[in-house]
Amino acid sequence: MSVDVKYRTSATTTGGRDGTARTDDGSFEVKLSTPKELGGAGGDGANPEQLFASGYSACFLGALKVAAAQAKVKIPAETIVNAKIGIGPRSEGGFGITADLTVTLPGIDKAEAQKLVEAAHQICPYSNATRGNVDVGLTVA
Repeated sequence: MSVDVKYRTSATTTGGRDGTARTDDGSFEVKLSTPKELGGAGGDGANPEQLFASGYSACFLGALKVAAAQAKVKIPAETIVNAKIGIGPRSEGGFGITADLTVTLPGIDKAEAQKLVEAAHQICPYSNATRGNVDVGLTVA
């Protein structure tokens, strides 16, 4: 598989899960903290799973807009994508993640919404990156 890269970005993390992450262009910086559920102190910092949930939900909404445009369907401005990301030990060893996306498309017939969500799942770069590696659930609310 080849990708015709149109945009590239980078970020640097220091201190691991209890450090900081910053994009190299300085447009984004975040304090990190490990959740208590993973043996950390918790705290007011974000964690990689929250960042992944934010990125996946934003990217999936963008893919949903592309899928809607291709189907000649106007999606409402109030459309919401919620991503719930889980993390825990894998039976094979190491850790793994899960993703559950819930999409709310007000005013769109549920069957039509389901088709758009499935199409977006084929378009979204996060979905393509995780396919076959992460259990991803798709729900139309």
